[in-house]
Amino acid sequence: MTADLTGLPARIGARPTTTGLEIPHDQLEAFSPPQIRSALIEFAHSLPGVLTGPSAVSEPGSLAFRLPRAYRDFEAFLHPSVDEFGHVHRSGFMHLTVPATSLAVLKDLGWVESHPISRRPEFPGTIVMFYAPRDTDELAVATTVLQASYDKAAA
Repeated sequence: MTADLTGLPARIGARPTTTGLEIPHDQLEAFSPPQIRSALIEFAHSLPGVLTGPSAVSEPGSLAFRLPRAYRDFEAFLHPSVDEFGHVHRSGFMHLTVPATSLAVLKDLGWVESHPISRRPEFPGTIVMFYAPRDTDELAVATTVLQASYDKAAA
């Protein structure tokens, strides 16, 4: 299955304040309510073969979405991890990879911004911050994008 990222709605409201080009790359406001973050994690657990645990590439408290693979597409995983295609932070925003063909539209619709590390050639240009979903409508978009990230990693 390939998640369809065409036809997603625009994110309502101003983009949240983030650290921009700074690393660590953090969202500073407009966080997910606990039940929305929990539902996002529950969705990740439903994806075939996905394991969760502490992130190998992020701050303590971030929950990694892992998919062990013999072959891994360079653009589908967070480097230098060998199996982490995304993670969710305690406040609900995610860092994950997205299909390169969807990057511009996701930015234009206000859902993501590029991770500053993606400017380095040794990292994929497909790493983004997906802003923390604030309600069930935004959760539906977040799970669709997470599905697309999973699909790329599982291909």
